[in-house]
Amino acid sequence: MKNISIVIINYNTAKYTLDCINSVVTFTDKSLSYEIVVIDNNSNPEDFAHLQENFPKHDHISLHRSVINTGFGGGNMFGAQFTNGKYILFLNNDAMLLNDCLGILHTYMENHPKVGVTTAQNYDEHNKHVISFDHDKGIRKLLLGRSFLEKNWSSKFPKRKKEYTEPVSVNFVNGAFMFFRREAFEKVGGFDSNIFLYFEEMDICFRLRQKGYSSVLIPEAKILHYQGVSTGVSEAISKEGMISHLYVIKKNYSYAKYIFIRSYFCISFLIKPKKWFMLSLVWKGAHLSKSLKQKQQIRFDS
Repeated sequence: MKNISIVIINYNTAKYTLDCINSVVTFTDKSLSYEIVVIDNNSNPEDFAHLQENFPKHDHISLHRSVINTGFGGGNMFGAQFTNGKYILFLNNDAMLLNDCLGILHTYMENHPKVGVTTAQNYDEHNKHVISFDHDKGIRKLLLGRSFLEKNWSSKFPKRKKEYTEPVSVNFVNGAFMFFRREAFEKVGGFDSNIFLYFEEMDICFRLRQKGYSSVLIPEAKILHYQGVSTGVSEAISKEGMISHLYVIKKNYSYAKYIFIRSYFCISFLIKPKKWFMLSLVWKGAHLSKSLKQKQQIRFDS
């Protein structure tokens, strides 16, 4: 068994995937046993060909291709089946290690058995600190705002924009870098593959708490995260985020809370013309049937 398994998803961004792999190889202590599993989530043929042609030739680095784009959770669950590490790191291909993150987090997790998942402190391409975790997006966050919560309940809602020097427990960690204890990951059933994009980390960290595991930012570990490269920004992507958000709320919390949050969005979108494109979706329930996942098509290699 390896100490650590790393799962990386590629979707039409082979250059970033190759750079991401290289950052793991470059910064990881050679005494640490690890494997890298890359999942191509049915990229276009040109991108996959580029990935294949330049893929590292090492026994501990493997490439697997899905015949359909299964999204973030589905792609990572597909990759998890090829791993056997005591710990599993789900690493965005647009996130690059800046130091020996694997060694740092492995040591921390070995000494803290009730921590289910950790993450590294994030920086952008200009070496500027960016948000590495978030608070659950429930009623208090919607009505009071993050700043109010962080000012008045700092122990439960630590400041997201602060650059930390010591570990801090958080609601949920950034999905770009999620270092799981395999035992905890398996106990909660892994990622919910009903979710195509976004809010997977809020969902799984909630389920970890239900099993007695915490989620922690370890600022000693540092990564560079190119913001938005893996998904991009569009109305379709914004709608997908809303579908996932309401699904996670309805799944994990009371029906009354779901109705309140859904109603809140309907009212707020009415007075925000830039959000009108979301109004019909939310009014009708933002069902999973409207997800981009339902529009993916199977494509076999020719």
